[in-house]
Amino acid sequence: MQRPYNFSAGPAAIPEEVLQQAAAEMLDWHGSGMSVMEMSHRGPQFESIIAQAEADLRELLGIPDDYAVLFMQGGAIAENAIVPLNLSRGAKADYVVTGSWSQKSQLEARKYCDVHLSASAHDEQGYGSIPDNAAWSIRPDAQYLHVCTNETIDGVEFHFVPDSHGVPLVADMSSHLLSRHVDVARYACIYGGAQKNIGPAGLTLVIVRRDLLGHALPQCPSAFDYALVAANHSMFNTPPTYAIYIAGLVLQWIKRQRFGDLVGLAAVEARNIAKAQLLYDALDASQLYETRVARECRSRMNVPFHLRDTTLNAAFLQGADAAGLLQLKGHKSVGGMRASIYNAMPMEGVQALVNYLQDFEKHRA
Repeated sequence: MQRPYNFSAGPAAIPEEVLQQAAAEMLDWHGSGMSVMEMSHRGPQFESIIAQAEADLRELLGIPDDYAVLFMQGGAIAENAIVPLNLSRGAKADYVVTGSWSQKSQLEARKYCDVHLSASAHDEQGYGSIPDNAAWSIRPDAQYLHVCTNETIDGVEFHFVPDSHGVPLVADMSSHLLSRHVDVARYACIYGGAQKNIGPAGLTLVIVRRDLLGHALPQCPSAFDYALVAANHSMFNTPPTYAIYIAGLVLQWIKRQRFGDLVGLAAVEARNIAKAQLLYDALDASQLYETRVARECRSRMNVPFHLRDTTLNAAFLQGADAAGLLQLKGHKSVGGMRASIYNAMPMEGVQALVNYLQDFEKHRA
């Protein structure tokens, strides 16, 4: 049976190879007689799993040695509090708001520090652009500048590294981490939930420069103190063991990817560019569908679009489900449709969606 194409924004599709491997190892991981779900996180079997996952992540992203890699819980929403609890020193932090998630981030941070909006892209139509970096108002004495480099709901993606004028740059990369090359050394801290491109919900990745550790506010819970988590190799408390195991399989899957002459993350990025171009070209050529995000910051991962005739929305979604194209309904806050085309979405899935878009317009518009 052919599996349908899952365009969910998260929890999202996981590569079929990874699911098959996890199924084969479910009852007995590498002759241990145990499922990974049953293992002690302090036993040698799981210690090898988490060590390999960190090594593969460091290799794929080129993470420098002076950065700690933390496997945590709570998702990016928890990090909205954990970041200022660890990095703000209770002083000043600047935020750029380019969509729904960065808006949530700055609101949460206000509980713990003095927050200044360096720039906001909100207008009467919502979010659909990134303010000119040169016009951002960045306080030189801010402890960090926070951005969300891919807005899952609004479909806005940074295709450049912001100039923070020497202020440590913090980025929520939840929905495009490991979809493309990242110059980690240009960021002070990168974080993201795993449930887009990396694995199942429950795991949060944090990549943080070591010189920023050790300044958590007194009210920061011990389990969320970056310094304690780093000192205990992500095992201050029981980590999300099975999610880390699946993430490790996904990292190995990324390393095996091929696209033309490219290998690994470079291949993944090139394929993601091609997938996004295929879909945006179809939407741009249409008289029925419209996209509202500025071309220069369109997301490769999350493609929101609207039917100009909204009375056709229900029929569009019903037909998509029947065609095996799942989870295309847009977020409730913005409406319309959204196709999330993360790493695990094959080119064939995007082509199937394009075919459906064109067929629906031909017969319904």
